[in-house]
Amino acid sequence: MEATEKPRSLPRLIVQVVGGSLILMWLVEVLDEYAFDSELQTHGIEPRQIDGLEGLLFAPVLHDGWTHIISNSVPFLVLGALVMTYGLNRWLMATAVIALGAGLATWLMARSGIHIGASILVFGYFGFLLGMAWFERSVKSIGIAVVVAVAYGGLIWGVLPTNSGVSWEGHLFGVIAGVFAAGLAARRSTPAAST
Repeated sequence: MEATEKPRSLPRLIVQVVGGSLILMWLVEVLDEYAFDSELQTHGIEPRQIDGLEGLLFAPVLHDGWTHIISNSVPFLVLGALVMTYGLNRWLMATAVIALGAGLATWLMARSGIHIGASILVFGYFGFLLGMAWFERSVKSIGIAVVVAVAYGGLIWGVLPTNSGVSWEGHLFGVIAGVFAAGLAARRSTPAAST
């Protein structure tokens, strides 16, 4: 009789995956500040520039200094942990859809400049969690959405066009990609109707 692998507990997964991702962002910022003289920031999403496509992979872990990464850290950890309550596979799928989908939309349609920061994921997780309530309509998903709307409803102001250095386009496309990811996640969990 073969021993089966014991599934990892949710708190452990959150610490390992979401916490590990946040640690990676901080390590990149430390390297950027002290080893690369903030040159890593040039590898973000640069709209309509071919070399700006590399930002689809790198932008979410790059930040414009300590204030930027600090402002993204707690929402990334909290909303990322809530997305993880839907399982590791859904977290991975949502993160990939948000980073690539919102990143590509930002590359195609955003203002000129370099767009960086984990806020693309923060806003994407926000959209995912609200979207799951709409698509799944379970007690769990509605309860999470209510908590998220109360605690982080102010994020909605971040999708409005501004002239500041904030990538409102990345925020907006993050929310849209997050809702799209929720639709995909809910569809995969819905059993097929028999005929």
